[in-house]
Amino acid sequence: MRWLDWNNATEAERAAALARPAARIDRALRDRVIEILDDVAAKGAAAVDEWALEIDGAAVRKLDAGAISRAAEGALNKADRAAVIAARDAVTRFHEAVRPKDSPRIETVPGIECQRVWRPLDTVGLYIPGGTAPLLSTLIMLVIPARIAGVRRIAAVTPPDKDGELPPVIAAAAELCGLEEIWLAGGAQAVAAMAYGAGMPRCDKIFGPGNAWVAEAKRQASQRPGGPAIDMPAGPSELMVIADASADPDIVAADLLSQAEHDPYAQIVLAAEGEAVAHAVQDALARQIDMLPRGEIARASLAEGLAIIVSSADEAAAAAEAYAPEHLSLNIENADAMAARITRAGTVFIGAYASESFGDYCAGPNHVLPTDGAARAWSGLSVDSFMRAMTLQTVTARGARDLAPTAARLARLEGLEAHARAAEFRR
Repeated sequence: MRWLDWNNATEAERAAALARPAARIDRALRDRVIEILDDVAAKGAAAVDEWALEIDGAAVRKLDAGAISRAAEGALNKADRAAVIAARDAVTRFHEAVRPKDSPRIETVPGIECQRVWRPLDTVGLYIPGGTAPLLSTLIMLVIPARIAGVRRIAAVTPPDKDGELPPVIAAAAELCGLEEIWLAGGAQAVAAMAYGAGMPRCDKIFGPGNAWVAEAKRQASQRPGGPAIDMPAGPSELMVIADASADPDIVAADLLSQAEHDPYAQIVLAAEGEAVAHAVQDALARQIDMLPRGEIARASLAEGLAIIVSSADEAAAAAEAYAPEHLSLNIENADAMAARITRAGTVFIGAYASESFGDYCAGPNHVLPTDGAARAWSGLSVDSFMRAMTLQTVTARGARDLAPTAARLARLEGLEAHARAAEFRR
């Protein structure tokens, strides 16, 4: 890991150390995604199948609820099934509690009542990553809030496994979450299919993490005329841990490694209160990393990681606010007090017992979160991500009579006579 002494670093040095790596989307990848989207826009489902055969070795295939159920048979033993159900239920409880509610009707002036109401999106697309790790947890995190929101149609895609089939654990999670249709498709071609309705429903919004191809396809599709909205900008997963002398170095190291094993580009940051804490965590990392099946991936991530040496909780909080991490773990004394000061993070884990893994799987809040500094402005996924808000305005005869002069005068100040007349006709 790289080291930075926060107190002795200049503002420029701090900014440089906290900067995410330059975008890894090379020109060839970007151009290839353009080619795929253009091809699907022109030729529809046939183009999706052509690209799927070239990239995945199998044409796109739809599985309905019955096929999903058959694929799920025997996928989970009793204990594994109970774990999936426990995660599903915790995610359900949290998201049901935070479902946005319509505002009361507000009389802004006599005779004018206004209200903000929420409506579900009509059709959404969910990308469930596969590849080296079939992420059944992402399926739970996407399907549950979509269903609670009341989305009419949920179209999910996931890459086929090495045998060209639906990964059984994905099938089992889909069945337990009530998902009724999945298309076996991955990569940019799957995003294009959802964006253009090529062989599957045309989606109003596309959700879910993925590799660089998926992220770039989502970005490009959302910027095309009439293209779908997307959940949020996507980048490598990231974790920042703030640790003081009260923290167990083995726990801090385990948390950092849990994120580092995602992929070589995962962003790992430690803010340690004193060099002794940082050295203890570094020693624990060295002890633990050789025990991991994905140790080489974790090692590559840690090689680009950052250890920030701070001398106080104030400095640690300042570093966290400057970085705006996807995940922030507070393994310190008085963690609640620091959490109250944090304004820029996807999610915050408070105290030594709060493992980031709990949030990834089964604590309840969503694990689809803003990365790459987007937590400065973006929120993590929730039920409202699958809804849109609109306002209702009810005007009585009295309200129109009283408000028309004000509206007309303001319209004429802007030089918009038709606006003024439309208001005055109501009198």
